[in-house]
Amino acid sequence: MTAQSPPTQRNTNGGYRRVGVEIEFAGLLPRTTAELVNDLFGGELEAASAHRLWVRSTRWGDFRIELDTQYAHPDERIMHPPVPDDSEWERMRKDFHTRTRELIGDVATGLVPTEIVCPPVPWNELGTLDTLFDLLRQHGAKGTDASLLYGFGLHLNPEAPSLNVDVILAHIRAYLLLAGWLRDQIQVDITREVLPHANPFPHDYAMRVLAPDYSPDLTTLIDDYMCFNPTRNRELDMLPLFAYLAPEHPHPLLSGPLTKPRPTFHYRLPNAQLSDPDWGAVCEWSRWLEVERLAAKPDILAQRSSEYLAQHHPSRLMRLLKSLRRRMLGS
Repeated sequence: MTAQSPPTQRNTNGGYRRVGVEIEFAGLLPRTTAELVNDLFGGELEAASAHRLWVRSTRWGDFRIELDTQYAHPDERIMHPPVPDDSEWERMRKDFHTRTRELIGDVATGLVPTEIVCPPVPWNELGTLDTLFDLLRQHGAKGTDASLLYGFGLHLNPEAPSLNVDVILAHIRAYLLLAGWLRDQIQVDITREVLPHANPFPHDYAMRVLAPDYSPDLTTLIDDYMCFNPTRNRELDMLPLFAYLAPEHPHPLLSGPLTKPRPTFHYRLPNAQLSDPDWGAVCEWSRWLEVERLAAKPDILAQRSSEYLAQHHPSRLMRLLKSLRRRMLGS
């Protein structure tokens, strides 16, 4: 399947905009998965630890393949302390730590997913990643719907078409308006709905951002987002982009070790639907593009925002009833 063209095809450097892809699944060990990636895309296979491997130097960059739990991997702070210590005791401590983490990974295999973190791929080459997904499927990889225990997802990290605050705001607005439609199209798995990995935005945030007089600068846009969304687990996670744009921002989530600054949106909603041979990165990219297309049409975006506000804004009677109820409960 050929990837559809976005409204803005190229980045500021003149190259095709790129899309990072992450996919979670069960049924294949990291080592087996890394070998499949290596066979398909070439590069150099490198084992960082028992449950984390890299396929380096493919034509797009490096693939990371690992068990998706930090406890299966050696802690870099222990393995590489600020002050080197080559004593026998230190070597024994590191060896014990490595073996313990390896054992945790062995036990966790089958309970936590294997994850592939792909290097950023030009949007017009996303179909090549679907070739990888087909290969995973053929070798027994299990997606979201294979078990009630599998809350697996596919994440897209589309390179932002512009770092202008108005463009970013337009994409947030477009996403808020299309979030319900996207959930219906994807049919988000019930396990993923229950788990707190891709939660919807709160109603009050949507009402604030969609207001016609909301025209924030970058600092205000970030501050408002963090006020209403102090979490990484939003269906459209803005933390990586905001951390990239404002590295000095004081909010701890923006400088925490789990937030990787990059000039991309982090779209977390899709299932990992590996049981469906017609599903893949191109399919989810096509759905995401509805957000970009709406964001690129300011008149239609303003009209739909106005309709949303009118539909979801409480009437004067409802506001009076809520106020009366609050007073009665407070008395």
